[in-house]
Amino acid sequence: MKYLHTMVRARNLEESLDFYCDKLGLVEVRRHASEAGRFTLVFLAAPDDVESAKLGHSPLVEITWNWDTEEYTGGRNFGHLAYRVDDIYATCQRLLDKGVVINRPPRDGHMAFVRSPDGISIELLQAGDALAPQEPWVSMANTGSW
Repeated sequence: MKYLHTMVRARNLEESLDFYCDKLGLVEVRRHASEAGRFTLVFLAAPDDVESAKLGHSPLVEITWNWDTEEYTGGRNFGHLAYRVDDIYATCQRLLDKGVVINRPPRDGHMAFVRSPDGISIELLQAGDALAPQEPWVSMANTGSW
């Protein structure tokens, strides 16, 4: 058995791609549109996984956009996507600078959570050992849910 991808639904494809690609930093590796099915699938990889993902060797995030309007609720009950990052503080600052709410700040230098425009929780984990706690993260309160 091989893990292939995680699918999340998007209400607005451009808004979701802005979050996952422009803000979070994932890279689009493939796209499929179906006129008959009235949907578009966009497959995204983490930057370090792009080349191996193109060969089918790394897991992907599949963004499913159904062309007909539909309201999706309960993004939190999906669980979450998780990504290892080289510097959790720099990653959270970059996201914050781009207008992303840090729902669970990296107070411990190890873990943070943000949410996509569709309410999908994204866990960010520090690569290697946790970084030494530092401000403003140590004093930052949780915001909303994750």
